[in-house]
Amino acid sequence: MFEARMKRLTARMTDTKTDGVFVGPTSNMKWLAGFDPHGDERPVMLVVGPKSAAFLMPALNADSARQHTDLPFFTWSDAEGPAAAFATVLKETGIAAVANPSIALDETMRADFALMVVDALPGAKRQFLADTVGALRASKDENEYKILKMNALIDDEAMRAAFGALKPGMSELEAAEIIKKRFAAQGASAEFIIVCFGENGAFPHHHSGERRLKEGDAILIDIGGRKDGYPSDMTRVGYCGVPPEGFEEVVSVVERAVQAAVAAARPGVKASEVDRAARETIAAAGFGDRFLHRTGHGLGIDVHERPYITATSDVVLEAGNVFSIEPGIYLTDRFGVRLEEIVILGKNGAEVFSELPRKPFRVEG
Repeated sequence: MFEARMKRLTARMTDTKTDGVFVGPTSNMKWLAGFDPHGDERPVMLVVGPKSAAFLMPALNADSARQHTDLPFFTWSDAEGPAAAFATVLKETGIAAVANPSIALDETMRADFALMVVDALPGAKRQFLADTVGALRASKDENEYKILKMNALIDDEAMRAAFGALKPGMSELEAAEIIKKRFAAQGASAEFIIVCFGENGAFPHHHSGERRLKEGDAILIDIGGRKDGYPSDMTRVGYCGVPPEGFEEVVSVVERAVQAAVAAARPGVKASEVDRAARETIAAAGFGDRFLHRTGHGLGIDVHERPYITATSDVVLEAGNVFSIEPGIYLTDRFGVRLEEIVILGKNGAEVFSELPRKPFRVEG
């Protein structure tokens, strides 16, 4: 699988006229090579050039890292420093022979690693990985599909467990602990847990706390777990006893926005068109100024990655893209409603991973 990804990258580099790609010990390296070595201040990079690919690798980590890849290592010790080894990497990969090369830097690696590349290639034309590794990561393969589907079903079960256990007097943190344990019972780890009771739902990225559930509260839960290297992400809502005034209307508007965005999401459509479908639905209902964020984000090894579903994105969506559709309406000091699905684009449109209905949960008051 990783050999195939490397071949796809070299082909992409030819298409984009990129002479060198520099990847740090990040999720980009994990996707491309299958591992990301221990990251500290010692420079470690995967470098891909016109001739070959190779690692700049601290000698301290080389034996352990060798278990994960057959690519060449050019090692350096603490006593020597990385400069000579890095110069050899540039020569062996063929980048050093290119006058004023066009290079792509991993935007998520350490700044001092990136500056080492810039200093070594002062005439280079620089960009980030959006057109190379980023573009490839955005299109999921069959194996990634299976893992993401599995994680979505685990997320479904964790959400059911959370709403099934809620009762008046329980705190947000106590509910979060139930979710965490449910993930663990399914062999997953909790990637993030956002539990919001009442007015806290109006904060899109609320930090769960000691707020306790009471009759008449709206409930918003946004959770994600991780198993086999990939995460999940989903948001559902509910209420305790009776819904607060206006809650059912807002849920109906957000549900229509989800449906509009899912219908708009298909290969060949710009990401901004999907955002527009959700945003116009909410604006038409009079809540346009209460939709406070983008409609979605890509999901893969990282919870947030390309493509981003924003009002300004000209990215043309492709089959294999996986991203969230999560419109929301946030009413200050009252409640918030966000309904989130993760979808994958097929040739005819979007498939929703979750099998959990978006109908609000009712918790006994």
